[in-house]
Amino acid sequence: MANSRDFNPITAAGYQELKDKIAALEADRTEKIAILAEARAHGDLSENAEYSAAKRDLRHLESQLRFFNKQLQYAKVVNPVANDTVELGKWVTVQFMDDADQVSYQLVGTQEADLDAGKITRVSPLGKALLGHHPG
Repeated sequence: MANSRDFNPITAAGYQELKDKIAALEADRTEKIAILAEARAHGDLSENAEYSAAKRDLRHLESQLRFFNKQLQYAKVVNPVANDTVELGKWVTVQFMDDADQVSYQLVGTQEADLDAGKITRVSPLGKALLGHHPG
């Protein structure tokens, strides 16, 4: 049995996104299997480029499914507490001292990080610096 150190904290939105990715891959899997079966029906497999490509595509999809399922297995949804402490799932606005520029970030689990969307991981240098702090 896994202990609490084996789990990766994730926001509820990140957890749902992970489930959606898995569902999309599983739906695509059926199509990839049909393509592989059709390519196999074309004859000699040793010189069948279509078959080789279909087999490679299916292997890649299966690999992604295993990866995302493993992430889901070890994910632990963390819901932020209603207080002013910076923690996973909360948005924080940072004001930089040199030019008074303000930027907002959401602290998220490692698999959710997306700087373009303003999501930084709690283990990033800035995420570590912000974690546990209060306004001001």
